[in-house]
Amino acid sequence: MTSQEIRQSFLDFFASKDHKIVPSAPMVIKDDPTLMFTNAGMNQFKNIILGNDPIKYSRVADSQKCLRVSGKHNDLEEVGHDTYHHTMFEMLGNWSFGDYFKKEAIEWAWEYLTEVLKLDKNRLYATVFEGSPTEGLSRDDEAAEIWAQFLPAERIINGNKKDNFWEMGDTGPCGPCSEIHIDIRPDSERALVDGLTLVNESHPQVIEIWNNVFMQFNRKADGSLEGLPAKVIDTGMGFERLCMAVQGKLSNYDTDVFTPVIAAIGNVCGAEYGQNDKTNIAMRVIADHIRTIAFSITDGQLPSNAKAGYVIRRILRRAVRYGYTFLGQRHAFMFKLIDTLCEVMGKAYPELIAQKTLIEKVIKEEEESFLRTLETGIRLLDKVMEEAKKANKTVIAGKDVFTLYDTFGFPLDLTELILRENNFTANIDEFNAEMQIQKDRARNAAAVETGDWVTVREGDSQFVGYDFTTADTEILRYRKVKQKNQEYYQIVLSKTPFYAEMGGQVGDTGILKSDNETIEIIDTKKENNLAVHIAKKLPVDVTESFTAVIDVEKRKATECNHSATHLLHEALREVLGTHVEQKGSFVSPESLRFDFSHFQKMSKEEIRAVEMLANKKIRENYPLQERRETPIAEAQAMGAMALFGEKYGETVRVIQFGDSIELCGGTHVSSTGNIGLVRIVAESSIAAGIRRIEAITGKAVEDLLDKQQDTLSEAKEVLNNAPDVLVAIKKLAEEAGDLRKKIEAFQHTQILALRDKLISEAKEVSGTKVISFNGNLAADQVKTLAFQIRNMLSEKLYFVAGCVVDGKPSLTVLLSDDLVATGLNATNIAREAAKEIQGGGGGQPFFASAGGKNAEGIQKAIAKALEAIK
Repeated sequence: MTSQEIRQSFLDFFASKDHKIVPSAPMVIKDDPTLMFTNAGMNQFKNIILGNDPIKYSRVADSQKCLRVSGKHNDLEEVGHDTYHHTMFEMLGNWSFGDYFKKEAIEWAWEYLTEVLKLDKNRLYATVFEGSPTEGLSRDDEAAEIWAQFLPAERIINGNKKDNFWEMGDTGPCGPCSEIHIDIRPDSERALVDGLTLVNESHPQVIEIWNNVFMQFNRKADGSLEGLPAKVIDTGMGFERLCMAVQGKLSNYDTDVFTPVIAAIGNVCGAEYGQNDKTNIAMRVIADHIRTIAFSITDGQLPSNAKAGYVIRRILRRAVRYGYTFLGQRHAFMFKLIDTLCEVMGKAYPELIAQKTLIEKVIKEEEESFLRTLETGIRLLDKVMEEAKKANKTVIAGKDVFTLYDTFGFPLDLTELILRENNFTANIDEFNAEMQIQKDRARNAAAVETGDWVTVREGDSQFVGYDFTTADTEILRYRKVKQKNQEYYQIVLSKTPFYAEMGGQVGDTGILKSDNETIEIIDTKKENNLAVHIAKKLPVDVTESFTAVIDVEKRKATECNHSATHLLHEALREVLGTHVEQKGSFVSPESLRFDFSHFQKMSKEEIRAVEMLANKKIRENYPLQERRETPIAEAQAMGAMALFGEKYGETVRVIQFGDSIELCGGTHVSSTGNIGLVRIVAESSIAAGIRRIEAITGKAVEDLLDKQQDTLSEAKEVLNNAPDVLVAIKKLAEEAGDLRKKIEAFQHTQILALRDKLISEAKEVSGTKVISFNGNLAADQVKTLAFQIRNMLSEKLYFVAGCVVDGKPSLTVLLSDDLVATGLNATNIAREAAKEIQGGGGGQPFFASAGGKNAEGIQKAIAKALEAIK
């Protein structure tokens, strides 16, 4: 069976067991503060498991794109070095929400593996949870008894809490699990060593392929367990590992999931897989990482220096580094692999094909950028080694290695490789100490202490903010949160007009008031599909009835900016072309930001055309046409644009203004005329093939126009009320240019005169002309003077100048080449003398300069610089 056939067989099997087959959620998570990436198949069902969302289908199955590189599930450093770890992988899974439980889950797993895929029953093992006395949990005898129908007792293995008790995180749903392992070793090896002894021992051919999690508990913040409202089956089977077992391979990378990509790497890099370990590891790393990078970009996450974008950039740079070090790639090459990746995975994930050009451009630019970083790092490392060599050292300080790593992105293992080649080593203990300091700093900055939810009353939270700005409400639950030594409270209301931050739109602020007090709501966030209201203090009596009131002025300003993004999106497509697609947005009361796919800088004319089109649509005063709970197929048939990287349900909300039709959950103006006016204030690039416009609307545009008008009026007054301000400014600029040239010519004449004077007054020390100068020349003038003198005296010249300009002292040293040949060094002289002015500097052996803070020490600095010649 091919990998595509295996994937389809899984979905078909569970469809036959009355499971609803659902599409994969995006790999990049946008609206869950606890996760950056989907790291398990259950992520998209978390709200159902927690009881925050209703159960639409009690049985579900899918193939989910997952990414594990950070946090609890961190496989990154193992990827490529073994045959079965990956960053991005597919998780085949089936779920039951309050329907079937252990019996059906185990029986169907066995049926699929042994009857559909025909895997050898004698090679399969099952693990069950052995229990945990400290938690008051007994052995999972129920699961063991079900497995006894299919496996002999010796192949049903007790597993500890680490391996056989699955937890979402420090808190949340959890429960015992039963793993299915397979022994794919050749018969000759199996005859020598019993596979039973190798289960969960990290053997590359005795591996877990399927985990059946029996979720029945919720882990609270204090570590205790409570029962879940409804028991859940959550299973996950590694697709790549399954393909290895079915296709009779000993490595995931030998399956047809990876072999075409590895072959393409060989063609592009002129390498052969199987040649040697280092080449093999490099090719596996690149084959794995290219999938992660491509899928992240299709889901809307570009490489960057923050959060999820930084993780993707690290993965991309790790692949570039392996290509650079072990495959000799000095130019961008990974972007050339996307064609092959589309052939392998494009059918299952058509978004790859749809965004192929964007993926290639982003990867190419990132590769080229990091290759430049590598070159810079190598030059810096050469300098560090040169200085160490002069000091007769063979160990490079860990602090220097960490600076290369942290500031310049230069990888540790590449640093070590270069050092070894030059007979140096790095102080790794010192490097690790620096790394730990940074980690502790980051951890302390990000540390959040979250208490358990305190339930005031049972009930569901209802959002009424599309229709109302106030609502009578009650508190359902609350909890205390502490971050950066600040305490605040998260509150869930029974009914709320507050829009929770989502889809790029900021959350509402406002108040929660009762007859006795008023509480300020400083923000509203979405967490596990709940609107969480954030307050600095809790009401004295949380059982009271309240009125929730949003800040209407801020909401209106936000609505203007959000509706304007829709009009700008449509205008951009009309002006630039239909290749324009939204890649991100941010909407606040003050401004809007809109990111879109486009491959070149917008011209002034294009920006003006987009503005004019959007403002025309505003003047036409299109009314808001809102359709809630529209079937997704119907919405798409209307022409509504679905965004890559977004997870849509079966029904969606459609927002229409004239011809602009989008799927959107945000709040909007009742008609476009309310926006007033839109003005684009900035256009820039944020990544290869991605542009960003920033804009303002309504009163903010009025304020900007008033400011510009005031500036123009003031400029007119300064120019004696010239009828044409632009002509007058151009004339002033021309006059200023002419005057500047005259001043420069005059200064040059002065410097030549000063040159001649200093040469005539030069002192001779041991046959060397020594010239010193103390004045108030600017740094560029001193440099000109020094080189003018050097042109006249090319041999036996020792020049020192000290100047103070605007209270800031500077020192300049210039030597003729013959003096440099004797061992004198201008940089060392300037650096040592600069201590007298509390400063430092540098340069070249023949010319150096230094700056400082202590102007009173300039005479001493000159004297100290002159000591070297004496």
